[in-house]
Amino acid sequence: MANEEDDPIIQEMDVFLARSLLEKLYLFQYPIRPASMTYDDVTHLSAKIKPKQQKVELEMAIDTLNPNYCRSKGEQIALNVDGTCTDETSTYSSKLMDKQTFCSSQAASNVSRYAAAVYKKGELHLTPLHGILQLRPSFTYLDKADAKHREREAANEGGDSSQDEAEDDVKQITVRFSRPETEQARQRRVQSYEFLQKRQAEEHWVHLHYYGLKDSRSEHERQYLFSQGHGLAENTELIKSPSEYLMMLMPPSVEEENDKPVAPSNVLSMAQLRTLPLADQIKILMKNVKVMPFANLLGLLGSGADATAVLRCVQQVALLVQGNWVVKSDVLYPKDTSSPHSGVPAEVLCRGRDFVMWKFTQDRWVVRKEVAAVTKLCPEDVKDFLEHMSVARINKGWEFMLPYDEDFVKKHPDIVQRQQMLWMGIQAKLEKVYNLLKEHLTPKKQEAQSAHPLLVSGEQRVNMAKAKVKQNYGQLEKEFQKQKAEMKSNDPSAKADVPAVCIKEEPVSVEEPMDTSAHEALNNGLVNGLHTAPGPLEPVNGHLPGGCIDRVAQELKAFVSSTFKKQFVLTLSELKRLFNLHLASLPPGHTLFSGISDKMLQDMVLDTGCKQILVPFPPQTAASPDELKVYALWEAGDTYDQHRQVLLEIFSKNYRVRRNVIQSQLSQECGEDLNKQEVDRVLKVSFCSLW
Repeated sequence: MANEEDDPIIQEMDVFLARSLLEKLYLFQYPIRPASMTYDDVTHLSAKIKPKQQKVELEMAIDTLNPNYCRSKGEQIALNVDGTCTDETSTYSSKLMDKQTFCSSQAASNVSRYAAAVYKKGELHLTPLHGILQLRPSFTYLDKADAKHREREAANEGGDSSQDEAEDDVKQITVRFSRPETEQARQRRVQSYEFLQKRQAEEHWVHLHYYGLKDSRSEHERQYLFSQGHGLAENTELIKSPSEYLMMLMPPSVEEENDKPVAPSNVLSMAQLRTLPLADQIKILMKNVKVMPFANLLGLLGSGADATAVLRCVQQVALLVQGNWVVKSDVLYPKDTSSPHSGVPAEVLCRGRDFVMWKFTQDRWVVRKEVAAVTKLCPEDVKDFLEHMSVARINKGWEFMLPYDEDFVKKHPDIVQRQQMLWMGIQAKLEKVYNLLKEHLTPKKQEAQSAHPLLVSGEQRVNMAKAKVKQNYGQLEKEFQKQKAEMKSNDPSAKADVPAVCIKEEPVSVEEPMDTSAHEALNNGLVNGLHTAPGPLEPVNGHLPGGCIDRVAQELKAFVSSTFKKQFVLTLSELKRLFNLHLASLPPGHTLFSGISDKMLQDMVLDTGCKQILVPFPPQTAASPDELKVYALWEAGDTYDQHRQVLLEIFSKNYRVRRNVIQSQLSQECGEDLNKQEVDRVLKVSFCSLW
């Protein structure tokens, strides 16, 4: 209490959080400057940065006219570095050390608790720092001087031994063949200092333009240190209780766990593994095993594991391939990693491995050359993908390592259906990325897509087909008689209408079999690219039961309304993709599985208050017809309705518009003088799904 009385509050001020320079603001710590260099008026000759490594290199001029500058030493250093001749490759073209290079290093790995503060008119504006870099002098010019000295010595020695050149031309050499690299050796090589230095050197420098302290551009950028809006919507992070606010400013110190393993290693015992949460256990097992039947996974987790919980967790880290679970690509290749063989980023590796997994959903055999030709990856990466989930067979290719799990497919049809929808979405992405042809999408005819990969004779196939036709005919006949009886009992007037109902029969052509490839199923337009699941709402003679149409319309309208309230502008292609994801999350037998056509989906979009924006795309565009159809919610009931309508009118006249034109048009139509940040906010809120 005595200390509080001796330390009274002098002033209270408002604190604002500035977001304009979020993840862009760095703090440079310069060393103690020499007497011949002043940072206030210094001339920066060049600046460059490596963004991934957060490494900066600055080249600053030295005032050679300063009385504290030793001219003789400057001339000697330039002579040692460049020699007597001067050309474009010379470090010091003036034959005088007139510049100094500074290289950066990270001062702190965690800068989340640091911010730059600006005080103005009783307000304190804070901008979080993205990095703190310490600049130190670089002495690479000394290495260049040593190299010049060694070259001169080698030249002098070479002149004395010119008589022996003829004898030294023929030398005996020894040829050695390297052994195949093991997994342990590869991991040691990847973690070595030499490999990391090589990776860092491969990143290209990005040259920057330096603006002085008193430059007009610097004055303009300095204004971004102030919060652009003082409303509550811009500073929601500061609406906290005093204890929560103090915790945000000074979080408890936590020991960095960079040296600790993220997950248990291969030598972890099963007893230690079962102490972890169920999701972590499944992730570790799938990451190590890579391909596993569901029954084996349950056996490894122990008798107390709940099958429903295991199914829920395994779908987060694995995909279903031929009834077996295969670990997802992003689990094996996390973000910001790269291939140890070729150095390609993890995103490219995940696409290539997804293509291999998708091929195994179509066929039991995959050819390595075909995968390499489509993915354009190096042979070592493709071999790693195939070894994860298949076995090489001589003169045949790579066969999926596990047999088709028919028991799992029969017990869990809902999981199988949901996984099929996910694979359809993955296939659509792969078609865009790799420009897949029909020969890549269609399974090979010699390997039938069946649950039993056994050889079946032609006579057996014919008998099986006849039995299946008889069984289906009997079921259809029973359902038709049952519906006919119900119609007679419910409506006497229907007796005259029943004979008028007939089922059209068309001859089946033997010469043109129906194409059941996955590619055609995606583009048939009947059900938005999805196969209808058998359920309680099966159509009768092409029509839904009377009360089902209203329920389907209500469900579809609810989906469209909620989607356009989140994303105000959508193309038909993006809307169909979101609808497929929505169907994948629904339980089997839902009303929406009865069949939603593209026309029904577009009509519902227009019925919910949306409008089609006729954007004049160029004729030579490579976009699909569904990507050219743009729909927008005209009135959402928020503060941006007028701005959004003006933007839509602008883009209905031209598909590409400059930002200054948009800013002037918005200011003219809305009667507001909008700055750059406000225009960016309007564009982001209105077109977050397209731009």
